[in-house]
Amino acid sequence: MAEDRILKRQRVFAQYKQDVKERGKPFYPYAMFHDTVMSLVVVAVIVSLAVIWKFTTPGHHTGFGPHGSTDVPNQAGWLGKLYDQPADPGTISFVPRPDWYFYFLFYLLRVFRWPESVILATVGIPTICLALLIALPFIDLRAERRPSRRPVAMVAGVLAILSMALLTYRGATAQEPLASEEISLVPSWAQKEGFANNKEAVAGARLFAQIGCLNCHTYLGQGNHTGAPDLSAEGAKNNGIQFQIAHLKCPACVHPGSQMLPFADQPYKNLLALATFLEASKGGK
Repeated sequence: MAEDRILKRQRVFAQYKQDVKERGKPFYPYAMFHDTVMSLVVVAVIVSLAVIWKFTTPGHHTGFGPHGSTDVPNQAGWLGKLYDQPADPGTISFVPRPDWYFYFLFYLLRVFRWPESVILATVGIPTICLALLIALPFIDLRAERRPSRRPVAMVAGVLAILSMALLTYRGATAQEPLASEEISLVPSWAQKEGFANNKEAVAGARLFAQIGCLNCHTYLGQGNHTGAPDLSAEGAKNNGIQFQIAHLKCPACVHPGSQMLPFADQPYKNLLALATFLEASKGGK
């Protein structure tokens, strides 16, 4: 059986070479020349669009001023605005989203929850699909290519396309509440920790939930156990408000070697609220 398959492939290859010799053109240099020309055309189109975008925008020569804004922030050229307002590194309302062609993978992270099965969405499924695509030419050696005679391959292909289309749509339309699940815990935190009447601490607790601190830390049993300290009794250390603010601004400056990201871009009022919340956290009743 294996020898028959090898002989058949050899005959098909010999027939292909004979057809190329009689009425076809070899890949080199004809196909390579066509691909090169087409690549140059694509690059020329991209460069032309970039030039049009640059020089049809009113005030294209202006840049960001000393306060972080352009002279003409709202004017657009033929292909849109040249600049938007600079990003606010201290924002707590921005929800990062991937480019549209990663929406299917983005939505898989909602199907497979952290931390038990997220490895399936980020590594497992994409790796398996990629391995199958690479192996397909070596698995399917039949010369038959008519769709009507390849029901298994056609059904698998259609299902794969529909699955990716559905996941892409769901990822594009997915709503991203700003840590609504964690924010809903703030009243119970305030009650257990005893700072329900401290408006500054309550505001800090909302910020703590909203900016994703529970992605690393734990608080009263909530959050991810990543090795970061539990902050339920952070206030029992009596480090003080200024210490907490300094630590939030530059964790590595206070604790050398700390892997915590700095929050120096947050406004002072946010840092003060977070510090007040942490100092009010004595471990719960």
